[in-house]
Amino acid sequence: MRFPLIPVLVLLLVNCGIDLYIYRTLLKRMANRLWSRIQLWSAAFFLVAMIVIICLPKRQGDDSAFLALMWCLYAYLSVYLSKYLFVVFDLIAKLPQLWHRRRSKAVTAAGIVMAATCFLLLWWGALINRYNIDIKKVEFASAEVPVGFDGFRIVQISDLHTGSYGSDDSFLTKLVEQVNGLNPDMIVFTGDIVNRHSSELEPFVDVLGALKAPYGVWSVLGNHDYGDYYDWASADAKAENMRQLYDMQRAMNWNLLLNRHAPVVCGADTLMLIGVENLGDPPFKNYGDLNAAYPTLDDGHFKLLLSHNPAHWTNDICGHPEVNIFLTLSGHTHAMQMSAGRVSPAVFRYKTWGGMYGDDVGHNLYVNIGTGTVGMLARIGATPEITVITLRHSSK
Repeated sequence: MRFPLIPVLVLLLVNCGIDLYIYRTLLKRMANRLWSRIQLWSAAFFLVAMIVIICLPKRQGDDSAFLALMWCLYAYLSVYLSKYLFVVFDLIAKLPQLWHRRRSKAVTAAGIVMAATCFLLLWWGALINRYNIDIKKVEFASAEVPVGFDGFRIVQISDLHTGSYGSDDSFLTKLVEQVNGLNPDMIVFTGDIVNRHSSELEPFVDVLGALKAPYGVWSVLGNHDYGDYYDWASADAKAENMRQLYDMQRAMNWNLLLNRHAPVVCGADTLMLIGVENLGDPPFKNYGDLNAAYPTLDDGHFKLLLSHNPAHWTNDICGHPEVNIFLTLSGHTHAMQMSAGRVSPAVFRYKTWGGMYGDDVGHNLYVNIGTGTVGMLARIGATPEITVITLRHSSK
C-alpha cells in the first residue's frame, strides 16, 4: 500500500479547507465556544496523524502496526466523509442568501443528520456487518453436468485476508463451523488468504484445517498471496515466504492447485477440477497459465475452473467456444466492500463483480464477494459470503 504523494497532499489541503469552514461556522452559530475549539483541535490532531501515516513505511514492518495503521486510516475516512456531507448540505442551505433570503435551517439540519448517519453506517460496517455471514444458494443446471454429479454440493469461500484479523480467530472459527454445517461434498477457496505475507496465516492454520468435505478442500492463489505488497530483503526471502504458504496449506489438508488439474470421481463419472495461479488485469501481476493447467481445453470433460480474478473469465473464456469450460468460480472484487442489493461501485471497475454471469456459448462464471477485508476494514453491505453451488444434470 503506497500513497500517491501529490493527490494525498491535495486531499489534505481540501480537508483543511473543510475544517476551516466548519470551524468558522461553529464560531458564528454557536454561542458556546467549546464546539469550535473541539473542531479546531481535532482537525489539528487528524492533520498531524495523517502526515505521520504518510511518512510511515507501508510495505514493511510489524503486522500489528500495519493493522493499527489501517484502523487509523479508516477512522480518518469515517470522520471526513461525514464532514463532507455536512458541508455540502450547508452550502446548499446558503443558496437562498444569493437572493437576499435566509439560510435554510432545515437543509442544514438534514446535513447534520446525514453526516451522523454516514458516520454510524461506516462504523456499523466495521464493527458489526464485517462479521455477519450471508449464505447464498445457487443451482447450476446444465446438460453438461455428469449424471453422477447431479445434486453435488460445492461450497465456495474466497478472499479471507487473514492478516486483517490479527490473531483473533473468532470470526474464522464461526465461518468454518457454518461451512461444515452445510455438509458440502467439496469445498473450494478462490484466493487471497493473506494480505502481505504468509506468516499472517499462522494463527489460523488449525482453525482452517478443520474444514472438512468428502471430496476435499481445494484452493488457488490470489494477487495478495505472492508477497508482492511487501518489501523483501532478497529474492530468497520472498521465495521462502511462498514455501511457507505452501507448507501451511498442506498442514491444513488443503489441495493447492498451482496451474494444474485434478480429476474428481463420483460414481462412474468424472469432473475435471482446474486451478490456475493469479490471472487477470493490470495492475495485478499474472502468474497463471490455463493451457499448462489443462492442455486439452476443447475435450468433452465437464470442467470446473478456479481462477481468482474474474477478469480472467471475461478476457479469455467468455465468448471463446474453443475453451470448453462450463463453470468458473472466482473472487477478488469484494464488491468493493460496499453494496446495496445489486448496486455497488464495483460495477465501475469490474464487468463481473458478484453473482452469476454467462455468455451465449455456455460459459458461466460465479463471483463470490469474499469474507475478509483489505484496505478498508469494513463491509458496508457486501456482507461476507459463503456460496453453496449445487450442480444439476439437466436434459435440456
